[in-house]
Amino acid sequence: MRLTKLQKQLCNTLQKGLPVCSRPFAKIAKDLKCDEKTVLQQTGELKNAGVIRRICALINYRALGMMSTLAAAHVPQENLREVANAVNSLQGVSHNYHRNHFYNLWFTLQARTAAQIDLTLTGLSGRFGIDFHSLPVKRIFKLAVGFDAESEDKVLLEGIEGPGVLQKKSETGLEEVPNGEVVATDGTPKPIIQLWEGSDSDKLILAKLQDELAITSEPFAFLCGGGLGARDVLRIISELIDKGVIRRIAAVVDHRKLGFVANVLFAAEVPQARIVKAGKRLARSEIVSHCYERRTFENWPYNLFAMMHGRSMGQIQHVIDEFVEAEKIDSFRLLPTKAELKKQPVKHKFY
Repeated sequence: MRLTKLQKQLCNTLQKGLPVCSRPFAKIAKDLKCDEKTVLQQTGELKNAGVIRRICALINYRALGMMSTLAAAHVPQENLREVANAVNSLQGVSHNYHRNHFYNLWFTLQARTAAQIDLTLTGLSGRFGIDFHSLPVKRIFKLAVGFDAESEDKVLLEGIEGPGVLQKKSETGLEEVPNGEVVATDGTPKPIIQLWEGSDSDKLILAKLQDELAITSEPFAFLCGGGLGARDVLRIISELIDKGVIRRIAAVVDHRKLGFVANVLFAAEVPQARIVKAGKRLARSEIVSHCYERRTFENWPYNLFAMMHGRSMGQIQHVIDEFVEAEKIDSFRLLPTKAELKKQPVKHKFY
């Protein structure tokens, strides 16, 4: 789809987040120097064309006390559809990809505890006779998903916030939850997020915000009722954002329809003494949306992962060549995306 200037502006603005007010599209229209009706119409066209997948609350699952892992498996081609369908049916799976590698199935899995994650993977292994390997996060270097529809040169949007440092209450005060240390790439401290304990009204609003927002003049109006007026709803949403439970309420786009057709998972073997330095360098790249240190497994020594996007493989290869030379990386793997098997946020239950 060939986008107009306004549609490109809308893609960028909506990814950064809707204003928390009664008529957010009117506020966006004012900022873009047009009218609300046009913004609603053009946003609807982008949604119908699949450029915008959905507009919803982007929830920080870590603030809810959830853990996650990246799982990998070698699945024989003749069993791939059956295994992929079984994985996709799991409530805790948000992303699942077929990748061009011996380990050809890669998916993310959320659960309350590491034991629950292990139990789920063990169950899959027993069911299909396949080893499912878990690669949980040890450090987060970058999580900033937003694609620049306006720029001819840039891939990712600036000003997209990742997760903060998660903390929980203890007898001695606050202590960090050990499910992924956040490393600031620019030296600035990350915001502190405490494990969330919401009221019944908070939970009701958050549960409903997991669904797609309608593209209407007052998209938050459906949250009113049960004793909650419009001001109550907007106050609760703002508080959830301030507390880090909701990162933002925003559009999720199909990056391929914006022209970013090359997508590769990059995995490198980095000595432990150099992992933070290398991770920070890689995270600074404008084509990297996710960058983590992950736990390894037998015969898989690669501990630094990055998701890379570009308009061509040449653009991605140039970044990789510069990085491996600068950091003296001797061993790495490229795992191009062959097919997106699932991309859908996990729905959390609050009651």
